[in-house]
Amino acid sequence: MMIEHHQHFIGGKLVESHSAGRIEVIDPATEQVIGTIADGDARDIAAAVGAAEAAAPAWAAKSAAERATVLRAIADAFEARMDEISALVTRQNGTPISIARAMQSQVPVVYRYFADLADVFEPEELVETASGDAIVRREPVGVVGAIIPWNGPQPLTAWKLGPALAAGCTVVIKPAQETSLDAFLFAEILTEADVPDGVVNIVTGGRETGAALVADQGVRKIAFTGSTRAGRAIAAECAAQLKRVTLELGGKSAGILLDDVDLDEFRPLVLSACSPNTGQTCRALTRVLVPSSRHDEIVEMLEETLRSIPQGDPSDPVNLFGPLVNALQRERVESYIALGRAEGATVVLGGGRPEGLERGYYVEPTIFTDVTNDMRIAREEIFGPVLVVMSYETVDEAVAIANDSEYGLGGGVFSSDREKATEVARRIVSGSVGINTSTLPIETPFGGVKNSGMGRELGPQALDAYLEYKTLFRAK
Repeated sequence: MMIEHHQHFIGGKLVESHSAGRIEVIDPATEQVIGTIADGDARDIAAAVGAAEAAAPAWAAKSAAERATVLRAIADAFEARMDEISALVTRQNGTPISIARAMQSQVPVVYRYFADLADVFEPEELVETASGDAIVRREPVGVVGAIIPWNGPQPLTAWKLGPALAAGCTVVIKPAQETSLDAFLFAEILTEADVPDGVVNIVTGGRETGAALVADQGVRKIAFTGSTRAGRAIAAECAAQLKRVTLELGGKSAGILLDDVDLDEFRPLVLSACSPNTGQTCRALTRVLVPSSRHDEIVEMLEETLRSIPQGDPSDPVNLFGPLVNALQRERVESYIALGRAEGATVVLGGGRPEGLERGYYVEPTIFTDVTNDMRIAREEIFGPVLVVMSYETVDEAVAIANDSEYGLGGGVFSSDREKATEVARRIVSGSVGINTSTLPIETPFGGVKNSGMGRELGPQALDAYLEYKTLFRAK
């Protein structure tokens, strides 16, 4: 059944798009068109920003506890529709359904976490000085533009919307064109949760829609997750307008296996740490650094593990590898596999399209060995199920390889000695490093350094990105 949405969610209701442009939504497992969305233009964005501006004073005037109540209502309404949303996300981006369900299960947790932060939020602090005292106020930054990627549409919306609403901001969401259908289910959730009209608005469209949102002068902060290339363009526009910006961008993260790693302990983490969501996760540990003394043993384990993971129809819970999101992404990944071969690396697993899956944008899980860190497959983000394995002789060399990257989003260190692994992790230049785990705790800040972005999401630090500080001096 075709799903057609030629409207935007603005001011608490569905509004016909000013733009006559339409974008097809394609199921990557079947290559069939499953829906269409409006390709919003600058006038659609302006209408949404206007609604957000109109709603901002009343929303900011609410107590933080009142805003927390709304966040919990969103969490409750989302929880009731998780299965429906998971199935629709899988149809749009090919995320295996069991993984999609796990991802959606974290969404209410995020909203409730920021509700809890709002409950203890203190907008004012009294500071005593030698010449008098001062009141330091924290006030919402204003209208926020949230630009969401396709690989985790609802979780990454929550990462932005949760702290924005807790801080008292109003928001315009621009979902990815590949995953906009679920945004209309989310609009229904917002209505069910009695979110005041105009506090959250949704405008669908492509790149030009996102560019219009960034350029609109009524928007005082942009929160973006996506490619480094797009992030640079957004940062330049935000700099020109001196507006706030948070960027969570690409990655080429390294997972360092120390010489005492227990492979029976690491094996269950191969999928979640190194190739989650068919490798379409920015913090995936796609560079696997192994001690030369255990190289063959570890490569054999990686081959066995990835070969044993079922790939196919993502709506079937048995399959944990699905298709890539679209034809362009498959072409990109296949071009990197060809490049790796040309650079002299060795394919020890995969390297092609899986047999029996002629329809759909599938690529086999692939492992390269004989990789050096100057190869493009070791330096550039591929965003697919492709791992590169590199050997090292000493821990110092492993750390040097890990840090020799333009990116710095994630990382991992795996060892039977937790404290030894922690010391190595401290030396990794990255926004976060997992030690014997791939789990990302929402209570701690997440974000990148170098070309992986700026600013942090999650944790109590996330609220600061949506607040301005004002100081009121009072003489004695």
